[in-house]
Amino acid sequence: MTDSSTRTPLTRRAAAPVRTFLRTESGSAGVLVAAIVLALLWSNVSVAGYEAFWHLQFSIRLGGFGISQDLRTWVNSGLMTLFFLVVGLEARREVDLGDLRDRRRFVLPLAAGLLGMAIPVLIYLAITLAGPAAHGWGVAMSTDTALALGMLSLLGRRVPDRVRVFLLTVAVVDDLVALIVIAFAYSTDVRIMPIAIAVVVFGVLIAALKFGVDRPALYALLGIVMWAALLSSGVDPVVAGLAIGLTASAYSPARENLEQATGLFKLFREQPTPELARDATTGLTSTLSPNARLQHFYLPWTSYLIVPLFGLANAGIVINGDFLVRAYTTPITLGILFGYVLGKPVAILGMSWLLSRLSGGRIKPTVGWASVAGTGTIAGIGFTVSLLIATLAFSGPQLAEAKLGVLSTMIVAPLLTWVVFRITALLPENRRAVALLGDAEQLLDLLVPVDPDRDHIRGPADASVTVVEYGDFQCPYCGQAEVAVREDLLVDDDVRYVWRHLPLTDVHPQAQLAAEAAEAAAAQGAFWPMHDLLLARQDKLRIMDLMKYAEEQGLDKQRFHDDLKRHVHAARVAQDLESADLSGISGTPSFFINGQRYYGAYDIETLTVAITTARTRAIITSLDG
Repeated sequence: MTDSSTRTPLTRRAAAPVRTFLRTESGSAGVLVAAIVLALLWSNVSVAGYEAFWHLQFSIRLGGFGISQDLRTWVNSGLMTLFFLVVGLEARREVDLGDLRDRRRFVLPLAAGLLGMAIPVLIYLAITLAGPAAHGWGVAMSTDTALALGMLSLLGRRVPDRVRVFLLTVAVVDDLVALIVIAFAYSTDVRIMPIAIAVVVFGVLIAALKFGVDRPALYALLGIVMWAALLSSGVDPVVAGLAIGLTASAYSPARENLEQATGLFKLFREQPTPELARDATTGLTSTLSPNARLQHFYLPWTSYLIVPLFGLANAGIVINGDFLVRAYTTPITLGILFGYVLGKPVAILGMSWLLSRLSGGRIKPTVGWASVAGTGTIAGIGFTVSLLIATLAFSGPQLAEAKLGVLSTMIVAPLLTWVVFRITALLPENRRAVALLGDAEQLLDLLVPVDPDRDHIRGPADASVTVVEYGDFQCPYCGQAEVAVREDLLVDDDVRYVWRHLPLTDVHPQAQLAAEAAEAAAAQGAFWPMHDLLLARQDKLRIMDLMKYAEEQGLDKQRFHDDLKRHVHAARVAQDLESADLSGISGTPSFFINGQRYYGAYDIETLTVAITTARTRAIITSLDG
């Protein structure tokens, strides 16, 4: 096991893991690609109709105040503000809960992200030779996270989940810097007074958050005023979304808050009135962090509607033979294409290698070098921010050339990534594992390590994989997971399985007594037979049922009864419960595999993949040691 110094407190671990975000982003890539294809078809069938539609004026007026913009501007500067709100939420969640919670791990993605933008820009400037197209340098720098994750998903299981997480941490830096570039390099006729108003409004918003003001309408109003002020200032108002997103903290629901929410629901169940229904709904929602609530609401809208709508509004160009021949010889198209597909992998791989060497291995990627290379090549996909900057920097034929360069990255970058992982797949198994997973020390989410003298353990003591489950004998999901545990984990002679109690007494009133019954059986050397019996008979956990089970197991019934009556083992159950709180666990079943929180499904196939990955990492660690 890893030294305890690498353990990081996760008392605010998010209920919705990064895995969910990755699935949403990856799935939306298909919708975005469909929107891009539709834009290309539309513009090539009728370019006049395409442009005329997106230049339609749309106005909003209130008394003497109003905003009038064409539809494309409403999409690019209006709806895309919500996209960058989600970007800000991603960044804050990574800092609070992700790999960046260990601040030392912020160094590499920060450096790789910055250099991953600088080198493509330098390549673009070198190709444009400081000519009239040079001012479009910002187009050639920002990775499209959704498309990159989506393309990675097409490569299947040959790409470890950690690669996607590594890409996300680098892309967070990428997106943040891109917004700064838009604000300072591509804003025109900047006016100070509206900016001052936006800053003051932002300050009010932060103060409201600090004092715990729970009025969503207030925050929405402040956000709208901030956006309108930036729009009139000449600074692209999408910056407002990013700033607001960064203020939303991420943490996990505390168990006491969940229990309080359960109490509100019980009150509603006893007396179903509209007032109690509102209290119960508010109580349940309030257990989630602001970050989780905003992500839950905005992420589907931005991923499946706003970004595809942005693609539909901006990706349309007229493509024919003459245009392709001319465009692929112009500095703009070539600068963007080579900046992305050459600059990104060189920067990310080169900076990761350099930091690893200079730090003596103290700072290195959380994945193997083949995965770093694949991250670099797939980061060579540009679209959303690139097109946004292109519309600010260019017009006419130059804009069409820039669009072609950006769209070309969507073909070349995935092909290069496929080549990287295809070559990696040809390596011998051990070398392939190291190339993909690396040997970086993993952060541990399990704050209280397994203790053979205290914990209940099945399997060999020297197993390379340890699975810890926090469970509740009355929890139906624990009963369902038990099937996979029994059929998959317990037949593997290189896995040890640990059960820890987490009785959710607010929803499972008999769970505490059942946990004490298991400990009473353990005192007579029969923990696991009682454990299996309790999970198999979750609907019968009354005291008389427990006494019957003790008799079936051949236990000393009087001793068993006295232990339950005097709650002799309540303190032992409380120890497990405290360890769950320290590791940020508030629900069951919760699994840890070699000290890291497992968020996947409880089916045999998914658990097998997770255990195989953990075993491979353990082998790599032992070889490295």
